[in-house]
Amino acid sequence: MYKKYIKRILDFVFAVILLILLSPVMILSAIAIKLEDPKGPVLFKQKRPGKHAKIFTVYKFRTMRVETEKDGRPLSNMERITKVGAFLRKTSIDELPQLFNIIRGEMSFIGPRPLLVQYLDYYTPEQMRRHEVTPGISGWAQVNGRNTITWEEKFKYDLWYVDNVSFVVDLRIFFKTIFKVLKGEGINQSDKVTMTQFHGSEDLHTEIVTSKIGSEDK
Repeated sequence: MYKKYIKRILDFVFAVILLILLSPVMILSAIAIKLEDPKGPVLFKQKRPGKHAKIFTVYKFRTMRVETEKDGRPLSNMERITKVGAFLRKTSIDELPQLFNIIRGEMSFIGPRPLLVQYLDYYTPEQMRRHEVTPGISGWAQVNGRNTITWEEKFKYDLWYVDNVSFVVDLRIFFKTIFKVLKGEGINQSDKVTMTQFHGSEDLHTEIVTSKIGSEDK
């Protein structure tokens, strides 16, 4: 009952309430982004696979400069993050535009994070099971390491959630998420890398995510 009906109702109601309450924060964030880096858009948009691997557009506040190189040298993701962007990431304010995704039914507050479309080609049948539920802003993997754990660990946590969705589990993840946000834990994999690219379970020698496939992936 909860997984099929109640979860969606709660998502919609609380997303609308939060959108109203946090609209001043979102407006101020948009202004700050434009003041620091006027060249780029306020929102970062990217195609991601949702429930049943259906592709949708996810929304986030842009946290990086639009330039991908300087003096002929490619810039890493960490070098491209703006001062405002770093603050938005640390406080998770950059995720607030996803309230629109929740209202539209494309996302939930709690669920496996929607990853890059390119990764679909590398999933094992077991890993594809993460798409049996609606993706979320925060999930079991996020509160157990976020970007500091390996891909194998992430999928393990995601699949555990798929098999154990309940109101109690979601409530537990919600409070752990608040705690993690307040502590600012697990935002980046290191001080130079936001997160590495997934190339399949058999290839653990992953590469740094570049601006070509999703510079704001996290």
